[in-house]
Amino acid sequence: MKIGILGSGRGTNFEAIADAIDRGVLKAEMVVVISDVENALILEKAKQKGIPHFYIPPGKYQTRLDPQAEKKYVTCLKEHGVTWVVLAGFMRVLKEIFFENYSGKILNIHPSLLPSFRGLKAWSQALDYGVKITGCTVHAVDGGVDTGPIILQEAVRVEDSDNSETLHARIQELEHRLYPQALQLIAEGKVEFRGRRVVMKR
Repeated sequence: MKIGILGSGRGTNFEAIADAIDRGVLKAEMVVVISDVENALILEKAKQKGIPHFYIPPGKYQTRLDPQAEKKYVTCLKEHGVTWVVLAGFMRVLKEIFFENYSGKILNIHPSLLPSFRGLKAWSQALDYGVKITGCTVHAVDGGVDTGPIILQEAVRVEDSDNSETLHARIQELEHRLYPQALQLIAEGKVEFRGRRVVMKR
């Protein structure tokens, strides 16, 4: 399993995945990190770990890569032998070129129990709505926003004392455990996609 990471920010999930690989609990190789933000901290963290890392400008759109940028991203991933694309805080929607080359091989983690609270700042959405339980979801990526088949989910209780920052911090702690776990299940061949359903092989 050769992982290519796409990220736009601090890279905390990148760190969790890299640490799981270093500890031997995730049998995979992280071969490249790409960001759409030139000064993203994830690039510095990749540099510190000796992982090839690149800033590729996203183009003119705010929420997605333009087609020429998508081609450059996919070319870079292919050149590094990537077999699974892992989104780690990547703030852009992927389009056709990615799915033509990595259909069924793109993963994301989202800070809610999907299908609830899709999109940005899902922890704040959950808090504002008043739910008592939220969490995080590892899912395959399709053409929608946080709409792909669900691989793993785990819950976090919303405390009466929570604010946006405290709830987000607890969800992130869970993300850092759940994402490597999902990747290891895939690496072991235990994840089977049956349309929208994902089942775990014994």
